[in-house]
Amino acid sequence: MSTGAAADAQALLRCRLSDPRFSLSPSPSPDSNYSKLKFILSNSIFESCNNSVLLLGPRGCGKTTVLELVLRKLQTDHPDRLSVVRLNGLLHSDDRCALKEIVRQLCTDHQLIFSKMASCDDNSQFMLSMLRECALAHKAIIFVLDEFDLFTPGKQRLLYSLLDAMQSVQSQAVVVGVSCRLDADQLLEKRVRSRFSHRKLLFLPPSMEDLQRLLRQILFLPTDSSFRHSDFAVKFNAKLSVIFNGEGFIDILNSVVGVDNSVSHLLNFLFCAVCNMDSGSGFLSLGSFKSAMLSVQRQLKLESLQDVSILELYILVCMKRLEAKDCGSYNFNSIMKEYKGLQDASQTGAYYSRQVCLRAFEHLLECELVGFTDNNRGQSLSIEFRAVVLLISSHELYQGLRSSRNCPDILLQWFDRENPKSHAY
Repeated sequence: MSTGAAADAQALLRCRLSDPRFSLSPSPSPDSNYSKLKFILSNSIFESCNNSVLLLGPRGCGKTTVLELVLRKLQTDHPDRLSVVRLNGLLHSDDRCALKEIVRQLCTDHQLIFSKMASCDDNSQFMLSMLRECALAHKAIIFVLDEFDLFTPGKQRLLYSLLDAMQSVQSQAVVVGVSCRLDADQLLEKRVRSRFSHRKLLFLPPSMEDLQRLLRQILFLPTDSSFRHSDFAVKFNAKLSVIFNGEGFIDILNSVVGVDNSVSHLLNFLFCAVCNMDSGSGFLSLGSFKSAMLSVQRQLKLESLQDVSILELYILVCMKRLEAKDCGSYNFNSIMKEYKGLQDASQTGAYYSRQVCLRAFEHLLECELVGFTDNNRGQSLSIEFRAVVLLISSHELYQGLRSSRNCPDILLQWFDRENPKSHAY
């Protein structure tokens, strides 16, 4: 098998997976969200129609990607007809901060001098004047508000200022809100809602059929002249078809999609599979997809358990034994009693002082393997007296003990006495 053909195939697949324009190619259907959003923005640019629209849907379903594809297309075709201002609710939920950021981006885009010392009123007046000047130049300003729902707490002055300015014929603008909350429009105040155009585009997670179609679109190599190793491409695609139709691959895909069915998660999974391509044959194998599944489904709790000390493993086992005894809430003092009782019964000789155990317990809290149950309401109490709970399951703790190179055999015995069935889950 040609090494050059395999290397070229791997490079092509990596390029496809890294390019959202290929993996999320816009649908030409007039009913697609891409076509609808492009129509709304084009109307504002060429017909001077001020608009506002919300892109709603769960995270990872393609809202921002579709918006970026539309903006890239319009900026490529008509670079002098639009200006884009981007805000994020995680960073700019404060009205003063948001206005300053709007002015900064407008000044950068139009090569003007930005004043950091300008007041909030000055920035507001500058924004309104820029809207009028851009409208006279037949140039639309598109305001993209990511995490739109985070702009709604408070008096919503920013949203009111933007939507109120768009009521004037002297402005030419669009407000595009992006949110994972389907009720984002209901969070608006009455005066803001009355100025909103109530256009909403709903994005849904892709179905299993859509994901399988995307798999074939990305991983199948072209058999025409665009790929110089056509014979290799035919064999590559034939082997992939066999893998896709096998029950082993379907189980892997169901496992990956069961955790996260977003397109971005699937692309990460495929990228890992391509990186694990069989170097000997040059083809993707079922083992490539199995390795990719393990990479994208990292068990962070188990990884954290690999770094804890033997004493911290003792504490975790004692906590699990207390929970198995159904003793209700417990704290550090209860854990120490359980620990002392086990040590006295087994005579292991590995008894640590209370102060050393407390430091190990604090480290478990920092690693978030253990947490308080009082939601910070008991901060006035000492750590020893606050109720705690394990943040890992019996199965995770059992797997962590089994995989730890430093775990004493006695710990597994203690664990099994109270949790005999944990390893079977």
